[in-house]
Amino acid sequence: MSKIKKLFTLNHLRNFHEDGGIRKKFKNNLSLNKKSELTIITVVKNSVYDIEKTILSVIKQNISAVEYIIIDGNSVDDTKKILKKYEDKIDYWCSLDDKGIYDAINYALQLATGKIIGVLNAGDIYTDNSLQKVIEYFDKDQNLSFLFGTVKRYYLGNNMILKSGFNRKRIRYNFDSATCHSSGLFLKYSVHEELGPYNTKYKCSSDYDLIFKLLNNEKFIGKSTKINEIIGIVASGGYSSKYGYWNKLFEETKIRIDNNQNLIWILIIFINSIIKQSIKFIKNKTI
Repeated sequence: MSKIKKLFTLNHLRNFHEDGGIRKKFKNNLSLNKKSELTIITVVKNSVYDIEKTILSVIKQNISAVEYIIIDGNSVDDTKKILKKYEDKIDYWCSLDDKGIYDAINYALQLATGKIIGVLNAGDIYTDNSLQKVIEYFDKDQNLSFLFGTVKRYYLGNNMILKSGFNRKRIRYNFDSATCHSSGLFLKYSVHEELGPYNTKYKCSSDYDLIFKLLNNEKFIGKSTKINEIIGIVASGGYSSKYGYWNKLFEETKIRIDNNQNLIWILIIFINSIIKQSIKFIKNKTI
C-alpha cells in the first residue's frame, strides 16, 4: 500500500494561497492528466534572482514525458511573478505556507504522476538533454531503483568539483559518503512509496536519510552516470551551508541512530568527523 496520498491540486488546503500551471485546465481528475515518465520537483521561497534559470533548464529539455511541479513557500518577493510568467510550461505550481524544504517536497510528491522523481533546488540547473539521458538509463534497466547523475558542484569562492558515482559501503563508516549531490538523484516513485515521504523532523538532512536507506538496502539497485555525463550544475550556498557544521553533524548522527546503525560505530565515525573538521580548520587558519 502506498505511503503517499495522491492529489491533483492543493487548493483545498488551509495553508493554500494560490496556484497555476497546465494542470489547472483539468477538472481535478488525475486520470485526465497524462502520466509522465519523469517528474521534476522544485521547491522555492524568495529566490527571484535564481528561480528563472532553474525553470528554463527544465522546460528547455523539450521532452513531453517530463512533468514539472513547483512548490513556493509563499514568497514575498517577485518569485511568484516568475512562476506565472512560465505557467504555460509548468504542469503545476502552488504557493502555500509550508513547514520547510522537505514538507514542500512531500506536497509535490502527492501531486507527482511520474514513474521517476527528481528534485532540483532553486538556483541549480540541468544541462541540455540531461533528462533524456536519465530516462534512457531507466529504460535500459527496468530493475533500476535509483540513479545518481554526475553534477558540477560549486562552493563559496567559486571552487568547483565533479560529484559522480556512489560507494555503498562508504556511507556506513563516513559522514562524507562521497555520494552525488541530491540534485543528481533520480528515484523510482515506487521506491518513494515504499520508503514513505521525506522525514520532516530532519530540517536539513532528510535527503541524507533517504540516501542512507537506499545505500544500506541491497534490494534497491542503483547506478550512476559516467563522469563525463554531467546531468546538473549545483550553485554555491544553499540551505545546508547556512545550517551550520554542528547542527548538520548532530542531525546526521540522529539519522544513523534512527536507522539502527551500531551505536559504538556511530560514536567512532562521529569522533573521526570532528577530528577531520579540526584539521581542516587548522589548515585554513595557517594559510
